[in-house]
Amino acid sequence: MKIEKLNFSETGTFSPIFLDYIDKKEALQKFYHHWPELKNFELQLQEKTFSQTSRHRLQEVLRKQYTSVAQPEAVTHNIEKLGDSKTFTVTTGHQLNIFTGPLYFIYKIITTINCCKQLNAAYPDYHFVPVYWMASEDHDFEEICHFHLFGKEYVWQTDQQGAVGRFATQSIQSLLKEIQEDVDIFEKAYTKHEKLADAVRCYVNDLFGKHGLIVLDADHSGLKADFRSVMADDLKAHIPHQLVENCSKVLDELGYKTQVHPREINLFYLKDQLRERIEKIDDQFIVLNTEHQFSEKELMEELETYPERFSPNVILRPLYQESILPNLAYVGGPSELAYWLQLKPLFDHHQLAFPILLPRNFALVINKSNGRKLRKVPLPTKDLFLDTQSLIKKFVEDHAEHSISLTDEKEAISKVFDAIEAKALRVDKSLEGFIGKEENSTFKILEEIEKRLKKSEIQNQEIHVRQLENLKEKLFPSGTLQERKENFLNFSINNPAFLEEVLKHFDPLDFHFYILNETDEP
Repeated sequence: MKIEKLNFSETGTFSPIFLDYIDKKEALQKFYHHWPELKNFELQLQEKTFSQTSRHRLQEVLRKQYTSVAQPEAVTHNIEKLGDSKTFTVTTGHQLNIFTGPLYFIYKIITTINCCKQLNAAYPDYHFVPVYWMASEDHDFEEICHFHLFGKEYVWQTDQQGAVGRFATQSIQSLLKEIQEDVDIFEKAYTKHEKLADAVRCYVNDLFGKHGLIVLDADHSGLKADFRSVMADDLKAHIPHQLVENCSKVLDELGYKTQVHPREINLFYLKDQLRERIEKIDDQFIVLNTEHQFSEKELMEELETYPERFSPNVILRPLYQESILPNLAYVGGPSELAYWLQLKPLFDHHQLAFPILLPRNFALVINKSNGRKLRKVPLPTKDLFLDTQSLIKKFVEDHAEHSISLTDEKEAISKVFDAIEAKALRVDKSLEGFIGKEENSTFKILEEIEKRLKKSEIQNQEIHVRQLENLKEKLFPSGTLQERKENFLNFSINNPAFLEEVLKHFDPLDFHFYILNETDEP
């Protein structure tokens, strides 16, 4: 692979809040604690506290969850090391997309693994474990039910409801028959495991277990028992709503678009195939779209007896994660980091260390076939991120045999009209409007001439323009970033070493957009 790196700002695809975070803009610094650089992990180590009781409970849960999965030695070792007070985690979270979903899920995990490798080398007295936090309680099925492979969309059809991690996998198995390529790891995952969460753990373990990645399903009564006090605080005092709302207002005033909006109650009621919001109406707590309702006393008894029936939303989930893991950093994409920046006051309130926010790695993969096409239409790599029409316009102008821009001519004519106007005003000031109108008409004629010149030049370069349009669609399917649509199988089927090559080249603390060119040049 040949590697090229772009500044995020050169791609034109990232939000101001993300770019300002990367640039360490002063306005954002109060919304996080430590910026993601190697030396700051030592400070985070000193501040993160995690009890031995919590460590042993986490180990117990993980051992039980891994009983149906063949553990690589690295995973077994990391689970055992979690009992050591000098062991800490770096975590990424993601939904349970079928067949891993879009590429950026893979990039998040690779960033997490590589971060732990760097930390283990830099701080040998400690041990660092990569964790994938499954969003098993999420109920947005539309987000996870499809994936794209070689230009075709595959969709899982099911009428199941509630937390997706609890979905039965039987109905997804029909998709396996539609896929012509070798997908053995997914066939094993979906046929040998009844629940989606277990199936995802299986295939993620097959892909990354040898690197010590631990997959955690936090939909567990024992883990939630440790979080009861925070959930009770949310239900009764609505503290998270107040704190996050105030922080969001400050971000809004600074001109940043906030990602999430807190509710008075930031919990769902979770039971069987049900995950619905809890709201307080008068003196009753209502589970929306159901007949469930509780007095405050009844709800507190329910929380005490069945903590697993309460599911944090996007506001409380980060707090839950940091409560049950000895975690130092969270690896996320631009939208995730943006909403974490709304949450620091909530962590301060609960006296919980705010994790380092580590942007995941980003990449555009140019396979050998597309690399050959790109060499036929040479252009700066950053130009690929322009929209198609702007890209074609710039390419044609840059490669025209003769200049097709009339900028110089427009400037010359503008000076002529300025001289005419000055001369005319000395004779008759009423001619000013007439001269201005004629000038506008002349420039409209020039613009029409320029359009025709560009159209003619596009026709002259028709072969290259078509190649460029085709390449743009290949690399930016449907006009979006490749990593947000394409599945990793698009690359690993033709290049079995793909994942290992990405692991080799990604640097988790190098904040650039990577261009990974699978060149076949010598």
